[in-house]
Amino acid sequence: MDLDLTDREAIHSPASYFARAREKSGDVQWSDHHRAWVLLSHAEVEAAFRESEVLSADRSGSFARVARSRGEAFQVVVDLLTNWMNFRDPPVHTRLREPVRTVFTPRAVAKLESDIQEIVDSVLDGFDGDAVDLGAAFARSIPALVIAAILGVDAADRGRFQGWSDDIAKMVFSMEPGSADDAPVVAAASEFWAFFGRLVERERVHPTGTLLTAIVQHRNSDLTEAELIGLCTLILFGGHETTTTLLTSSLALLLEQPERMQWLRENPDGYATAIEEFMRVGGPARTMPRKIASTHERGGRTLEAGQNAFLCIAAANHDEDVFTDPGTVDLTRDPNPQLGFGWGVHFCLGANLARLEATVALRTLLDRFPRIRAAGPIPEVRASAMGFGRRPIHVSLGK
Repeated sequence: MDLDLTDREAIHSPASYFARAREKSGDVQWSDHHRAWVLLSHAEVEAAFRESEVLSADRSGSFARVARSRGEAFQVVVDLLTNWMNFRDPPVHTRLREPVRTVFTPRAVAKLESDIQEIVDSVLDGFDGDAVDLGAAFARSIPALVIAAILGVDAADRGRFQGWSDDIAKMVFSMEPGSADDAPVVAAASEFWAFFGRLVERERVHPTGTLLTAIVQHRNSDLTEAELIGLCTLILFGGHETTTTLLTSSLALLLEQPERMQWLRENPDGYATAIEEFMRVGGPARTMPRKIASTHERGGRTLEAGQNAFLCIAAANHDEDVFTDPGTVDLTRDPNPQLGFGWGVHFCLGANLARLEATVALRTLLDRFPRIRAAGPIPEVRASAMGFGRRPIHVSLGK
C-alpha cells in the first residue's frame, strides 16, 4: 500500500484508511506517490512538531530555488513568505513570534468577544430572503471582517485582501511550490507589500490602538520592515483562510445531522468540546511539510537528511490509540488532544481567536435561525494533501 493522501478514502474515511496503513506498514512510511516520508501516528506527529532540529519547518530554501527558476519578479513572493514564522525554525521563528506572543492569549482574545458578536450580528442582519450560501456569506465573510477589524484594516478592503490571499494560498498550500502560476502570486505578494507598508507607516505616525499598533510599537521587537510586513500578512492570511475552512467544515457536519444543531442549542456549554471535535475531523490542515535536517531513526526507519516529510495531522487525529471510535463525530469528546492547531513552538498563534470566532458565529446562527436546514445535498469537501478547501453550503434559513 503506497500512501496517497489525496485518495478518496483518505479524505472522506480517514479513520479506516490510516488505520489500515498503520497496521500494514507502521507509523512512519515512505510514500512513492508524494516522494516523502509520512508520519501517521499521534505520537509521531506530536513529537515531530517539537523537533525542529531534525525536522525543519524552514521553507525559505525551497522558495528561493523556485525564485531562481522563475526570474527576478518572483523574488517579491520569496521575500514575503520567508518572513512568515510558520516557515522558519527557532531562533528566527521565536524572534518573529515575539511581538504577538501575548496578543492572542485566552485573556486577551476574550476581550474581543463583543466586537466579534457585533460583526456576526451585522452579517446575519444582512441576509436577504430565506436562501443563502453560508460558505460565502457566513464562513468566508466573518473571519475576514474580524481579522480586518483587529488589524485596523478598513472593512472596505476586505474583497481586495481576500483575493490576494486566494492567490497566495495557491503556493502556500501546494505540495510543490514551483507548480503555482507566477503572475497572480507575484501580483498578490506585491499588493500585500504595498498595502501593509502603508499601514505600518501609518501606525508609526498615527497609531490606531489596534493589534497592528502593538506589533509595530512592541518595545522588545527588533523586526525589520520586511519582517513586520511578513508578520502582518501572515496574521491577515491565517486569520481568515483557516477559520473560513473550520466554519465551513463545522456547518457541513451540523447540517448533515440536524440533531447536532439541536444538541448545541440545548447545551450551549457544549460549544467548547464541539469546536475541538470539528477541528479534529475537519480542521483546515491535513498535513504539515517538513525537511529532514539531519539523518535520524524514526519509527524503525532511517530518514535521510534532505528528504521531505509530512506530518499527517489527518492521520494523527484519527489514531485509534488516542481517540475512541475515531471515525465517529462526538461533540462531547473530552479529552480531545487533536493536533489541528499544531503543537509546541508551532502551535497556531490564532487558535484561541479561531475557537472564539467559531463559537460566537455558530451559536448566533443556530439561535437566530432555529429552523435552518440544508437546501439539498451538501457538496463533498475538496481537499489536497495539504488541507481542505472551501465549498458552498446552501441552506434555507427557515424564516
